[in-house]
Amino acid sequence: MSEQELKVLIFSINNEFYATDIMEVERILEFQEATKLPDAPEFILGVINYEGGILPILSISKKFKFPETENTSNTKIIVAKQNENKIGIIVDLVSEVKDINESSIEKSPEIVSGISKRYIKGLIKIDKKIVIFLNLGAILTDDEKAAIR
Repeated sequence: MSEQELKVLIFSINNEFYATDIMEVERILEFQEATKLPDAPEFILGVINYEGGILPILSISKKFKFPETENTSNTKIIVAKQNENKIGIIVDLVSEVKDINESSIEKSPEIVSGISKRYIKGLIKIDKKIVIFLNLGAILTDDEKAAIR
């Protein structure tokens, strides 16, 4: 039986490396300023026009209460999709797409650097680094999704 291979997108936020299943990523956009929304949760930076629709832009740094980093020419927006919902996630740097074996994903402890287990599929060891494997589809709770509709 062969090992399950998984394609992941590796990106960094605040000098930490994260990965997400490439199947959750629709596209990577150049950074653009979002139009602020009144009464949106603090971690929703606003919305941008995307393919004729509205795309909410989320800051993982704000969501997880990390220090914020300055936007640079490397700053990108990952368009993550979950069912019909899409959300833009700001990242400092998109690193690479990598094939990993599912056996190299370890269960994560209950909490990893301030991120609850709800958002984490596991930890991946890549080139002596530990990469946090995020479940981007679970980044927003149902209440938060309702608040930005």
